Amino acid sequence: MKIAIQLYTIRETYGSIEEFSKAVKILSDIGYRYVETAGLANLTPEKFKKIMDDNGLKICSSHVGLDRILKEPQVVASEQLALNALCCNISWPGSQSHDIEAIKKIVEKIEKAASMLKTHGIILGYHNHGIEFAKCDGKTWLEIIMEGVSPETLTTQIDTYWVQYGGGDPAMWIKKYANRLNSIHFKDMGMSHDNKQAMVPVGTGNLNWQKILAAAKESTAKYAIVEMDFCPLYPLWEAIRISFENMKNWGLESE
Repeated sequence: MKIAIQLYTIRETYGSIEEFSKAVKILSDIGYRYVETAGLANLTPEKFKKIMDDNGLKICSSHVGLDRILKEPQVVASEQLALNALCCNISWPGSQSHDIEAIKKIVEKIEKAASMLKTHGIILGYHNHGIEFAKCDGKTWLEIIMEGVSPETLTTQIDTYWVQYGGGDPAMWIKKYANRLNSIHFKDMGMSHDNKQAMVPVGTGNLNWQKILAAAKESTAKYAIVEMDFCPLYPLWEAIRISFENMKNWGLESE
Protein backbone atom coordinates (compact mmCIF):
# COMPACT_ATOMS: atom_id res chain seq x y z
CA MET A 1 0.00 0.00 0.00
CA LYS A 2 1.06 3.54 -0.74
CA ILE A 3 0.98 6.32 1.83
CA ALA A 4 -1.43 9.17 1.05
CA ILE A 5 -3.06 12.06 2.88
CA GLN A 6 -6.62 13.35 2.88
CA LEU A 7 -6.47 17.09 2.16
CA TYR A 8 -9.32 17.75 4.58
CA THR A 9 -6.46 17.65 7.08
CA ILE A 10 -5.20 21.01 5.77
CA ARG A 11 -8.61 22.55 5.04
CA GLU A 12 -7.68 25.67 7.03
CA THR A 13 -5.36 26.61 4.15
CA TYR A 14 -8.14 26.60 1.54
CA GLY A 15 -8.72 30.35 1.98
CA SER A 16 -6.18 31.50 -0.60
CA ILE A 17 -4.29 29.90 -3.45
CA GLU A 18 -1.00 31.12 -1.98
CA GLU A 19 -1.60 29.54 1.40
CA PHE A 20 -2.90 26.32 -0.13
CA SER A 21 0.03 26.04 -2.55
CA LYS A 22 2.47 26.56 0.31
CA ALA A 23 0.79 23.84 2.38
CA VAL A 24 0.85 21.40 -0.54
CA LYS A 25 4.58 22.01 -0.96
CA ILE A 26 5.14 21.22 2.72
CA LEU A 27 3.30 17.91 2.27
CA SER A 28 5.55 17.12 -0.67
CA ASP A 29 8.66 18.09 1.27
CA ILE A 30 7.64 15.73 4.11
CA GLY A 31 7.49 12.93 1.57
CA TYR A 32 3.83 12.50 0.64
CA ARG A 33 3.26 11.62 -3.02
CA TYR A 34 -0.48 10.84 -3.04
CA VAL A 35 -3.48 12.85 -1.88
CA GLU A 36 -7.22 12.42 -1.53
CA THR A 37 -9.36 15.48 -2.14
CA ALA A 38 -12.17 16.92 -0.03
CA GLY A 39 -13.30 19.90 -2.05
CA LEU A 40 -11.05 21.80 -4.42
CA ALA A 41 -10.07 24.82 -2.31
CA ASN A 42 -12.25 27.10 -4.49
CA LEU A 43 -10.16 26.23 -7.56
CA THR A 44 -11.06 24.71 -10.91
CA PRO A 45 -10.15 21.02 -11.25
CA GLU A 46 -7.48 22.00 -13.76
CA LYS A 47 -5.85 24.58 -11.49
CA PHE A 48 -6.09 22.24 -8.51
CA LYS A 49 -4.41 19.42 -10.42
CA LYS A 50 -1.66 21.75 -11.66
CA ILE A 51 -0.75 22.63 -8.07
CA MET A 52 -0.55 18.91 -7.31
CA ASP A 53 1.50 18.23 -10.45
CA ASP A 54 3.89 21.07 -9.67
CA ASN A 55 4.59 19.48 -6.28
CA GLY A 56 4.93 15.89 -7.47
CA LEU A 57 1.59 14.78 -5.99
CA LYS A 58 -0.94 12.44 -7.57
CA ILE A 59 -4.64 12.35 -6.68
CA CYS A 60 -5.54 8.82 -5.64
CA SER A 61 -9.22 9.49 -4.86
CA SER A 62 -11.77 12.12 -3.90
CA HIS A 63 -14.44 12.57 -1.25
CA VAL A 64 -17.71 13.95 -2.65
CA GLY A 65 -21.18 14.32 -1.14
CA LEU A 66 -23.78 11.73 -2.16
CA ASP A 67 -26.46 14.34 -2.82
CA ARG A 68 -24.13 16.27 -5.10
CA ILE A 69 -23.40 13.15 -7.15
CA LEU A 70 -27.13 12.53 -7.56
CA LYS A 71 -27.95 16.16 -8.40
CA GLU A 72 -25.14 16.82 -10.88
CA PRO A 73 -23.59 13.51 -11.91
CA GLN A 74 -22.09 14.85 -15.13
CA VAL A 75 -20.36 17.73 -13.34
CA VAL A 76 -18.93 15.43 -10.67
CA ALA A 77 -17.78 12.92 -13.28
CA SER A 78 -16.13 15.66 -15.34
CA GLU A 79 -14.31 16.96 -12.26
CA GLN A 80 -13.11 13.49 -11.32
CA LEU A 81 -11.83 12.82 -14.82
CA ALA A 82 -10.07 16.21 -14.96
CA LEU A 83 -8.33 15.34 -11.68
CA ASN A 84 -7.59 11.82 -12.93
CA ALA A 85 -9.26 10.60 -9.74
CA LEU A 86 -11.01 7.41 -10.75
CA CYS A 87 -12.13 6.56 -7.23
CA CYS A 88 -14.72 8.63 -5.37
CA ASN A 89 -15.72 8.04 -1.75
CA ILE A 90 -18.88 9.14 0.05
CA SER A 91 -19.98 9.01 3.68
CA TRP A 92 -23.23 8.89 5.67
CA PRO A 93 -25.58 11.43 4.03
CA GLY A 94 -27.35 12.53 7.20
CA SER A 95 -30.44 10.39 7.62
CA GLN A 96 -31.67 10.59 11.21
CA SER A 97 -33.89 7.53 11.08
CA HIS A 98 -33.00 4.26 12.76
CA ASP A 99 -35.49 2.03 10.96
CA ILE A 100 -34.52 -0.47 8.29
CA GLU A 101 -36.73 1.02 5.58
CA ALA A 102 -35.12 4.46 5.89
CA ILE A 103 -31.64 2.91 5.70
CA LYS A 104 -32.67 0.94 2.60
CA LYS A 105 -33.74 4.20 0.93
CA ILE A 106 -30.23 5.51 1.53
CA VAL A 107 -28.86 2.29 0.02
CA GLU A 108 -30.96 2.89 -3.10
CA LYS A 109 -29.43 6.36 -3.47
CA ILE A 110 -25.93 4.97 -3.02
CA GLU A 111 -26.56 2.30 -5.65
CA LYS A 112 -27.86 4.91 -8.10
CA ALA A 113 -24.83 7.14 -7.56
CA ALA A 114 -22.44 4.20 -7.94
CA SER A 115 -24.09 3.14 -11.19
CA MET A 116 -23.90 6.68 -12.57
CA LEU A 117 -20.20 7.00 -11.84
CA LYS A 118 -19.45 3.50 -13.10
CA THR A 119 -20.59 4.50 -16.60
CA HIS A 120 -17.72 7.01 -16.58
CA GLY A 121 -15.17 4.49 -15.34
CA ILE A 122 -15.20 5.91 -11.80
CA ILE A 123 -15.38 3.65 -8.74
CA LEU A 124 -17.61 4.63 -5.82
CA GLY A 125 -16.57 3.76 -2.29
CA TYR A 126 -18.35 4.08 1.05
CA HIS A 127 -16.41 5.70 3.92
CA ASN A 128 -17.54 4.88 7.46
CA HIS A 129 -17.74 7.08 10.51
CA GLY A 130 -18.99 5.87 13.89
CA ILE A 131 -22.73 6.00 13.24
CA GLU A 132 -22.63 3.02 10.86
CA PHE A 133 -21.95 0.77 13.84
CA ALA A 134 -25.38 1.39 15.29
CA LYS A 135 -27.50 -1.72 14.78
CA CYS A 136 -30.86 -2.31 13.19
CA ASP A 137 -32.49 -5.75 13.06
CA GLY A 138 -29.29 -7.26 14.44
CA LYS A 139 -26.97 -5.80 11.80
CA THR A 140 -24.80 -2.71 11.76
CA TRP A 141 -25.84 0.01 9.36
CA LEU A 142 -22.53 -0.55 7.53
CA GLU A 143 -23.45 -4.18 6.89
CA ILE A 144 -26.89 -3.19 5.62
CA ILE A 145 -25.34 -0.66 3.23
CA MET A 146 -22.65 -2.98 1.92
CA GLU A 147 -25.02 -5.93 1.54
CA GLY A 148 -27.52 -3.74 -0.29
CA VAL A 149 -25.22 -2.90 -3.20
CA SER A 150 -23.34 -5.33 -5.41
CA PRO A 151 -19.58 -5.70 -4.77
CA GLU A 152 -19.11 -5.00 -8.47
CA THR A 153 -20.77 -1.60 -7.97
CA LEU A 154 -19.71 -0.39 -4.52
CA THR A 155 -16.34 -0.57 -2.76
CA THR A 156 -15.51 0.67 0.71
CA GLN A 157 -12.97 2.80 2.54
CA ILE A 158 -12.57 1.66 6.14
CA ASP A 159 -11.63 4.39 8.64
CA THR A 160 -9.77 2.85 11.56
CA TYR A 161 -10.46 5.61 14.09
CA TRP A 162 -14.20 5.70 13.47
CA VAL A 163 -14.50 1.91 13.57
CA GLN A 164 -12.90 1.99 17.03
CA TYR A 165 -15.09 4.94 18.01
CA GLY A 166 -18.15 2.92 17.03
CA GLY A 167 -17.06 0.01 19.21
CA GLY A 168 -15.66 -2.15 16.45
CA ASP A 169 -12.34 -3.85 15.76
CA PRO A 170 -10.63 -2.11 12.80
CA ALA A 171 -8.67 -5.21 11.76
CA MET A 172 -11.82 -7.35 11.80
CA TRP A 173 -13.73 -4.93 9.56
CA ILE A 174 -10.79 -4.66 7.17
CA LYS A 175 -10.80 -8.46 6.93
CA LYS A 176 -14.57 -8.52 6.46
CA TYR A 177 -14.35 -6.29 3.39
CA ALA A 178 -10.86 -7.35 2.31
CA ASN A 179 -11.95 -7.86 -1.29
CA ARG A 180 -13.98 -4.62 -1.50
CA LEU A 181 -11.54 -2.07 -0.12
CA ASN A 182 -10.28 0.73 -2.36
CA SER A 183 -8.25 2.30 0.49
CA ILE A 184 -8.03 2.59 4.27
CA HIS A 185 -8.01 5.76 6.35
CA PHE A 186 -5.16 5.30 8.80
CA LYS A 187 -6.15 7.21 11.93
CA ASP A 188 -5.01 6.54 15.46
CA MET A 189 -6.95 7.03 18.70
CA GLY A 190 -5.45 8.33 21.93
CA MET A 191 -6.83 9.84 25.10
CA SER A 192 -6.53 13.35 26.42
CA HIS A 193 -5.82 14.07 30.09
CA ASP A 194 -9.46 15.05 30.56
CA ASN A 195 -10.68 11.58 29.50
CA LYS A 196 -11.68 12.40 25.93
CA GLN A 197 -10.91 10.38 22.82
CA ALA A 198 -8.62 12.20 20.42
CA MET A 199 -7.03 11.70 17.03
CA VAL A 200 -3.26 11.50 17.40
CA PRO A 201 -0.43 10.89 14.91
CA VAL A 202 -0.57 7.42 13.40
CA GLY A 203 1.47 5.06 15.57
CA THR A 204 1.32 7.15 18.75
CA GLY A 205 -2.10 6.09 20.01
CA ASN A 206 -3.76 2.91 21.20
CA LEU A 207 -4.95 1.14 18.05
CA ASN A 208 -3.46 -2.31 17.39
CA TRP A 209 -1.46 -1.41 14.29
CA GLN A 210 0.20 -4.80 14.05
CA LYS A 211 -3.20 -6.42 13.51
CA ILE A 212 -4.42 -3.60 11.27
CA LEU A 213 -1.35 -3.77 9.03
CA ALA A 214 -1.55 -7.55 8.73
CA ALA A 215 -5.21 -7.34 7.67
CA ALA A 216 -4.56 -4.41 5.34
CA LYS A 217 -1.77 -6.21 3.50
CA GLU A 218 -4.17 -9.06 2.70
CA SER A 219 -6.80 -6.70 1.27
CA THR A 220 -7.40 -4.96 -2.05
CA ALA A 221 -6.69 -1.52 -0.51
CA LYS A 222 -4.13 0.38 -2.57
CA TYR A 223 -3.66 3.40 -0.31
CA ALA A 224 -3.19 4.01 3.40
CA ILE A 225 -4.56 7.53 3.82
CA VAL A 226 -3.65 9.78 6.74
CA GLU A 227 -6.40 12.15 7.89
CA MET A 228 -6.66 14.39 10.92
CA ASP A 229 -10.30 15.46 11.33
CA PHE A 230 -9.08 17.28 14.42
CA CYS A 231 -5.75 17.28 16.23
CA PRO A 232 -6.05 18.56 19.80
CA LEU A 233 -2.92 17.05 21.36
CA TYR A 234 -0.21 17.80 18.76
CA PRO A 235 0.63 20.68 16.44
CA LEU A 236 -1.01 19.72 13.14
CA TRP A 237 2.10 19.71 10.95
CA GLU A 238 3.98 17.68 13.53
CA ALA A 239 1.17 15.11 13.52
CA ILE A 240 1.25 14.99 9.71
CA ARG A 241 5.02 14.42 9.69
CA ILE A 242 5.05 11.83 12.50
CA SER A 243 2.26 9.86 10.81
CA PHE A 244 4.20 9.73 7.53
CA GLU A 245 7.45 8.69 9.18
CA ASN A 246 5.82 5.93 11.26
CA MET A 247 3.95 4.52 8.29
CA LYS A 248 7.09 4.56 6.16
CA ASN A 249 8.97 2.76 8.93
CA TRP A 250 6.23 0.12 8.93
CA GLY A 251 7.11 -0.67 5.33
CA LEU A 252 4.31 1.19 3.57
CA GLU A 253 5.34 2.67 0.23
CA SER A 254 6.20 6.35 0.02
CA GLU A 255 6.59 6.57 -3.76
